[in-house]
Amino acid sequence: MNSKRVMGWVAFLGVAAALAGLPEYFKPADDRDVEVAAVATPVQGKARQVAKASAATAPIKDLSPAGDLFAARSWKAAPTLASVTEQPVNVAPVVQAPTAPPMPFQFIGRMDDRTDLQVFLQNGEKIYVVRKGDVIDETWKIEGISDLELSLVYLPLHLSQTLSVGSAQ
Repeated sequence: MNSKRVMGWVAFLGVAAALAGLPEYFKPADDRDVEVAAVATPVQGKARQVAKASAATAPIKDLSPAGDLFAARSWKAAPTLASVTEQPVNVAPVVQAPTAPPMPFQFIGRMDDRTDLQVFLQNGEKIYVVRKGDVIDETWKIEGISDLELSLVYLPLHLSQTLSVGSAQ
């Protein structure tokens, strides 16, 4: 039985040697047409393996991933930044002429005596009966009263304003 085992191993090793030498037998005679490409395999603890390729086949490309596999990616286009051109700004102080506030009074009516003309004005819920020369709340002075308009002066700025008090009829 020992001899059968030895014969089996001899046969196995002979076939293995024949298969190992078979590609060398069909190897082309001209070695100038052969390209050699190095392929890195990510196997632990093994070195790089070298593969031989014939001139008829394309060279093997490196398929190892480049960069971060888990980097954030988006389908949206990258935002383009606007270009800013700075121009010197001449800051000149703008001085506005002071103006009087809008007229707070509404004309209600008037009463004409032969000697005195009185006008009724309303500001919110307050009603004022005024004559020429009167001062309202120390802010407005009645400058003059005519058939068509009432002239008032805004006292803090001494600016004149008019209020319509009648019609030409």
